[in-house]
Amino acid sequence: MTQNDSTTQNPRTQALSDAGVAVWLDDLSRERLRSGSLARLVAEHNVVGVTTNPTIFAGALSEGDAYDAQLGDLAGTDVETAVEKITTDDVRSAADVLRPVYDATGGIDGRVSIEVDPRLAHDADATVETARRLWSTVDRPNIFIKIPATVEGLDAIERVTAEGISVNVTLIFSLERYVAVMDAYASGLEAARANGINLSPVASVASFFISRVDAAIDPLLTAVGTPEAIELQGRSAIANARLAFAAYEQFSASDRWQDLAGTGANPQRPLWASTGVKDPNYPDTLYVDQLVTRGVVNTMPEKTLDAFADHGQVSGDTVTTLYGDARTVLAELSDVGVSLSDVTDRLESEGVEKFETSWSELLETGRSGLESNR
Repeated sequence: MTQNDSTTQNPRTQALSDAGVAVWLDDLSRERLRSGSLARLVAEHNVVGVTTNPTIFAGALSEGDAYDAQLGDLAGTDVETAVEKITTDDVRSAADVLRPVYDATGGIDGRVSIEVDPRLAHDADATVETARRLWSTVDRPNIFIKIPATVEGLDAIERVTAEGISVNVTLIFSLERYVAVMDAYASGLEAARANGINLSPVASVASFFISRVDAAIDPLLTAVGTPEAIELQGRSAIANARLAFAAYEQFSASDRWQDLAGTGANPQRPLWASTGVKDPNYPDTLYVDQLVTRGVVNTMPEKTLDAFADHGQVSGDTVTTLYGDARTVLAELSDVGVSLSDVTDRLESEGVEKFETSWSELLETGRSGLESNR
């Protein structure tokens, strides 16, 4: 649900929204805000949320001149302070664009995510400190602080949630880690409740990564080379995500969660992340069409969103009706000698490293901008 009349929306994204999928955009830039592009996507493509990451901000800062004036104003400021000022300003502005959605949905959607410095992924104390600062600096109720689902991140997620800060848990690849994420969120809510914090404004999403799983597993299946292995290509990521939703349903039905829900707690919705296909041989809407069920978020790069708006299909629930198929796929993956747990462990490590690299690129771009706009 958004504040917009559904007759103004693209019929395909409207169908996705009607099926219970919250459509979010995986992109943000100063130019997108200034041009009105974000507002148009809200009005015309059912967009009800925004996610960002260091890669997105690095790209935004390196293109065009939208940041030149602010970089000039920040000349003489150290680069990390300048980058935090720039990114929090963008997130605050996006949150203001989406505030009507937040109000219309009772705080469920209309959210914008900003990520803690990924170099802190294995430092819980520093992550908590940074999350507090970002939450206070942006100063909007409709944001999420993104924290990676590392072992140390789990501790930070619990502690931040206990303070009433809404969290987007990112870089989730395995079912085992996802269960631990749900536990950390619940533990944080229990601590918040014990401290007298009102749970109803606190929300969370758990970002379960999709396309990177197939991108890692498909070459392993090619190396195996049997017909059985080749048949599994392009199916592992979707199967993994479907079983994540099964775990979410099981947790949601538990006495523990029902007790929290009874005192105003909001569910930690699964969010399908990394939904742009990496293999050009796959349909460009694969990770949207095949992951439709009520109560999830799908955050899409604009290219994927445009593709879905053009030719995406909603053909009923493609998650809960296919748990059996998902279990079969993962069993067959093991049978051909591919270890999903080995792959997901590696993807988590690589994911942190990639975001650290992007953060370094963001800082370097900011440094160059500060120097050239003196």
